[in-house]
Amino acid sequence: MTADPQATALFLGAFFDELARWGVRDVVVSPGSRSTPLSMTAFELSRRAPERMRLFVDVDERGAAFFALGLAKASGRPAALVCTSGSAVANYYPAVMEAESSRVPLVVLTGDRPPRLQGLGAPQTCDQLNAYGNHVRAFRQMPLPSGDDAALAFARQAAREAVIAAGEGCFGGPVHLNFPFDEPLKPDLGVEGLFESARRADVSRETSVPVARQLAPAGAEHLAALFAGKRALVFAGEGTCTGELEAGKVLNWARAFRLPLLADPLSGLRSSDDPLVIDNYDSVLGPGGTVPDGLAPEVVVRFGRYPVSKKATQLVAAARPVQIVVDPLETRDCNAATDVFVRCRPSELAGSLGFAYDVQTIDYEPDDVQRAFARAWIDANDAARERIAAVDDVEAGFEGAFVRRVVELAPEGSCLFAANSMSVRALDTFYVKEGKRLTVLCNRGLNGIDGTVSTALGAAQHFAQTTFVTGDLTLLHDLNALALQRELRVQREMTPCAFASSDTASREAAGAATPGAAADTAPGNAEPGTGPSIVIVLLNNNGGGIFDMLPQKSEDPYFERLFLTPQDVDFQAAAQAFGVPYRAAGTVEAFDEAYRELLGTPGISLIEVRVPLVGLKERYAPYW
Repeated sequence: MTADPQATALFLGAFFDELARWGVRDVVVSPGSRSTPLSMTAFELSRRAPERMRLFVDVDERGAAFFALGLAKASGRPAALVCTSGSAVANYYPAVMEAESSRVPLVVLTGDRPPRLQGLGAPQTCDQLNAYGNHVRAFRQMPLPSGDDAALAFARQAAREAVIAAGEGCFGGPVHLNFPFDEPLKPDLGVEGLFESARRADVSRETSVPVARQLAPAGAEHLAALFAGKRALVFAGEGTCTGELEAGKVLNWARAFRLPLLADPLSGLRSSDDPLVIDNYDSVLGPGGTVPDGLAPEVVVRFGRYPVSKKATQLVAAARPVQIVVDPLETRDCNAATDVFVRCRPSELAGSLGFAYDVQTIDYEPDDVQRAFARAWIDANDAARERIAAVDDVEAGFEGAFVRRVVELAPEGSCLFAANSMSVRALDTFYVKEGKRLTVLCNRGLNGIDGTVSTALGAAQHFAQTTFVTGDLTLLHDLNALALQRELRVQREMTPCAFASSDTASREAAGAATPGAAADTAPGNAEPGTGPSIVIVLLNNNGGGIFDMLPQKSEDPYFERLFLTPQDVDFQAAAQAFGVPYRAAGTVEAFDEAYRELLGTPGISLIEVRVPLVGLKERYAPYW
């Protein structure tokens, strides 16, 4: 039994054409033989219509999956992945799990051997059915390609269903389609009718129609009553706001109700310098989530997952205030302390209550108790900021001083991507609101270091400038992502990626939510021909410094061997091997000079800052 190259081309042409029509703009390919039909068809579409689909190549499937994760995380649109059969499929697994937990839309397309070769010892063949178990929102085993009308209609429907299941924005997830192919594997891309949409001419490509959601009057009245006479605040976690429009709704509601907004660095709210945005909450809260006098809440509204700050989670566990969780899918309440669950997006709740307040359809007005409570939080936040500002006098040896400089020097509209472990915690402390619009991202789903460099590089494709703050173990774990330096150069040479700007603009006009600054206008998008600039800021403490602050800390030999794990890597030599410009900075002044020099440099650049491995807790103590 052999494949028909024309039928293969028509089947996959219909599939990829429909993916593009439903909003997939990026596909990441890892080379392989059995996925040849998928990769060649995707490449052909990107060649013929680069404004519809952009193709990236990453030879490492693990890194490729995280690169696609970054593309989708930054754009809010599903990104597609293509790999061959066998262990390549397994290398996608970590990114699929992160996409599930972080709610990032991914469309995973895996090549496979045909049914007649399964279970018979054929090379590079294994059972790929439901390979990702319940970590994907949907799985579909595709049929062998066929070129008849019914098969082409099915290919399009499968593409539509995949994009619908993957979702969008901060509320998406991964889906998996497994494609068996027989030989010959090369599709006949010269066949007539390739990529012809089976649709009427008057049907728009923008097939996702946003539906405005609003609380019913009775629901708004019920929620407003929960605030009456109570000290209330908001935990604004990751993904609270996806763009300025949503942030405006949340801020307007907070002003009306006089609610302090304890804003996680990934909430999208620290770009506002509104007094009610409490950006230094982690420095205000005490050990175990204890709260200074006058700041204890009786009601907590939580948007998104719990904040980065462990103290915030501990506060809910210890104080047990009334907790109102707002989320369109689930509570994500590891404290098992949800009293009221509102199934909607944060901006929808804020918009509904703010509107009801403005038109006086709810009987609520913040009383003196709530106004005094908000004032107390604002004062405490201002006092904490003064302590944090003292880091500006630190010249060397403390990563917090360098993180603060990154936030201050990062260009308006750029992306700031943080690694996990100490990097995101340093950002939580030293990212002080100043009214500058930044998109701040991190892989907080599973809190891992796997594929973080690749994710940051993927996200960077939607911005003119990205700064990636990381530690040495995270960079080492995904060091081969620096090989993408060549792919980014190829992308610059291919040029017309102007669609990135028009794409986000069209989504904003349609009312669709996309994370960060790039969703509102397009100043963060790369200009055609120049390509994105990514500056990696490496805070190298030569090991796992975070364990110096955890219960595992000990003077016994096991601690260094199993937890600190110093590696002694020459990152300058590594950067040179991949053609990545490198600078070393020993002082804040030297860092400022290197960072300013590398901003705008196309592709990947690296600044290494060496900091001590031990003594982390003592260095952070004045600010925490």
